Amino acid sequence: MASLRRRGIQNNRRFIGFAGTALLVAVLAPAAAFAEEDPRVGLAPGYFPWSEASSNIELLDNDPRVAPFDAPPGNFGFVNSDLAFTGDHAIAGNFNGFQVYDISDQTNPTLRSSFVCPGGQGDPSVYGDLLFISVEETRARIDCGTQGAPGPVNLERFRGVRIFDISDIDNPVQLPGVQTCRGSHTHTIVTDPDDPDNIYIYNSGTSSVRSAAELPGCENANTNNQAPVTTGNPTPWRIDVIKVPLDDPAAAEIVSQPRIFKNPLTGAFNGLQNTPSGTLHPSGTPYSPLPNTNTCHDMTSFPARELVAGACQGNGILLDAEDPVNPVRIDAVSDPNFSYWHSASFNNDGSKVMFTDEWGGGTTARCRATDQPEWGADAWFDIVGDEMEFRSYFKMPAVQTTQENCVAHNSSLVPVPGRDILVQAWYQGGMSVIDFTDTANPVEIAYFDRGPIDVPNPNGLNLGGLWSTYWYNGQIYGTEIARGFDTFGLLPSDQMSENEIDAAREVVLEQFNSQHQPMIEWEPSFNVAGAYFDQAVRSGELSGKTLEKVGKHLEKAEKLEGQPGSAVDQLESAIRLLDDTGDQGELKQALIDLAESLD
Repeated sequence: MASLRRRGIQNNRRFIGFAGTALLVAVLAPAAAFAEEDPRVGLAPGYFPWSEASSNIELLDNDPRVAPFDAPPGNFGFVNSDLAFTGDHAIAGNFNGFQVYDISDQTNPTLRSSFVCPGGQGDPSVYGDLLFISVEETRARIDCGTQGAPGPVNLERFRGVRIFDISDIDNPVQLPGVQTCRGSHTHTIVTDPDDPDNIYIYNSGTSSVRSAAELPGCENANTNNQAPVTTGNPTPWRIDVIKVPLDDPAAAEIVSQPRIFKNPLTGAFNGLQNTPSGTLHPSGTPYSPLPNTNTCHDMTSFPARELVAGACQGNGILLDAEDPVNPVRIDAVSDPNFSYWHSASFNNDGSKVMFTDEWGGGTTARCRATDQPEWGADAWFDIVGDEMEFRSYFKMPAVQTTQENCVAHNSSLVPVPGRDILVQAWYQGGMSVIDFTDTANPVEIAYFDRGPIDVPNPNGLNLGGLWSTYWYNGQIYGTEIARGFDTFGLLPSDQMSENEIDAAREVVLEQFNSQHQPMIEWEPSFNVAGAYFDQAVRSGELSGKTLEKVGKHLEKAEKLEGQPGSAVDQLESAIRLLDDTGDQGELKQALIDLAESLD
């Protein structure tokens, strides 16, 4: 590791001597500027094998789907869905249940076990020894059987949040779980530092409302009617808050159903209805699906600031979750370019939030030459006080074919200190690694893409692509809807140095759910210091003789790491050369922290 860190610093010093200007242009050029020559354009169709294009990232491993989770592309009963991580395991959701991958060898994961429990869409999350699975389809059964649950009313049906005890991960034990009126399309763990004995699940159901005969308390309503709804207890226009006692998870239950879309002036439950039926998307086609804001598709909690961001069909909303049982909406935004607000991600200090738009529902081609970059894209907002202020859009810049379902989907942060970076899945548009440190100018710094799937229909759209791409403990993992489980490794480049990658790899989490977002704190290290050094070089704030002297002091300090006193002397010499502002100030503080950790 030490030699890698030194090589990162030396490479930057050599680079700046003859190509510093070229680096700055490469980093700051908007992604669209190189789209015309992008090697992702025109990739040949294929399934196994496939064609691919990548930049600054490599595919390390692919584990194809195997029985009982394999089926021809397009069979929705066996679609791979979201990911959660616990220890050395990745849990991959599927419409047919879930699969557990051993990722202890990060370059060669292996399928460890599979658990058949049909019900779609199978999004997982983990907390301690508990696994939660979203279940929405009417075929899902309480007993996880494959025979379905026919009929308009079936008391063997399960729609809601399944709960498993995975203390023995090879033999998960299903607990009663929680039935809900609209099932569970997605769910989000919300934790409260003042309540360590319980966790909370914010449930989002997007499907049809069950009859009261099947689940008492369910009440339907016309969600497309724009008239104010103020009476009764209709199932739409609310979320479910499930309380899970950690010492008795079998007793989990719904404890509130907050009406987070309510109009505070009129009391209307459907207070954020802003897209009347028949309204056209700017593309000239009807909104698909209609974003009428009667539930949230996905929510992301950020416990460090007691915030929850909700991507809620026709709106992006921000909730104060200080009291997790009774969240309060503090802001809501809408955008005519957005068809369906799908998911959300915060940056590492909770000062920014990104929402994705799943225009077309994820099953259609939405990255064609005729599709504008603000359609089916990411939208970045700065959180200023209690308000979200729009800054920019970003969409993968390479034109995709009509045979590829492509639109923004799921993402997570890459924990590089000093920068805001995330990895974003685009279904058959592949993935992008995006720097959004400047929310007004997000920049793609790495990508991977495959050609269109050509089976079973060689000339049509066959459903596939990356559902989720998440960074976890050193690598990027992805669920490919049709092709299985992927592992990717970032490569050093002008846009991200070896020091920055190594600093991100130093962050080791025990568990990770992308919708329960932790605030990362980096321990002082030479990798972290090297990351800030490289950033100061890249921005041009560290140059000339100051760059040369600081670099030499850092190199000597690392060689003397086993002699703390001498290493600290070198670090203090570097510190004295640096300003307190900008990238130099960030580097200076990193060196101060490192010196204190060695002293």
